[in-house]
Amino acid sequence: MNDVLKLEQLEKSYNHGKPNAIAVLKGANLTIPRGQVVALVAPSGAGKSTLLHIAGLLDTPDSGRVILQGQDMTGAKDAARTAARREALGFVYQFHHLLPEFTALENITLPQLANGTSRKAAEARARDLLARVGLTERAGHRPSALSGGEQQRVAFCRALANAPALLLADEPTGNLDPATSETVFSALMELVRATGLSALIATHNLELAARMDRVLRLSDGQLVEAK
Repeated sequence: MNDVLKLEQLEKSYNHGKPNAIAVLKGANLTIPRGQVVALVAPSGAGKSTLLHIAGLLDTPDSGRVILQGQDMTGAKDAARTAARREALGFVYQFHHLLPEFTALENITLPQLANGTSRKAAEARARDLLARVGLTERAGHRPSALSGGEQQRVAFCRALANAPALLLADEPTGNLDPATSETVFSALMELVRATGLSALIATHNLELAARMDRVLRLSDGQLVEAK
């Protein structure tokens, strides 16, 4: 199976079935092959986060299918969805959401321990990921002692800790200044390319979007290739 993610005819509205329903997704389709990095661009409020939440099994569509690594997850039970999120998906948000009482190394180690990895192996992978984003010397620092860009790079490492097949990122550089944004985005792309995973990255930054393999626009509830 070469396709990591397929979204088929997704429909999603808020207040579904009521007179004041607001349709966000109207038959959205998406296929992401293994190793492809896709940019998702749209104005605020157009439904990017909704689409990412459905793709990440954090929300369910009103109709349509979500197929992850060949498995239809649309009607999957909570336990199966939780396992898929833990094992196959990595998440990065605009704000890093690191655990403040733990060091950078521990923030990356903890998801692996929760997934059954030994502490020795988990710490070794955490150190390797930190080295890849230039943060070896910051491994023992808590988030409060890290800059915004450093915190977001740690968040990338945490998202990749369990070697997911697909990374979902929602405005991962949106809270950073332009120079820091460039540093963080470059680190993210190097990590993604080095590990060969697929990614769906929502961004307002068209310059960053243009550096990905494909650019999709969410327009009137559907996904269209940007020209």
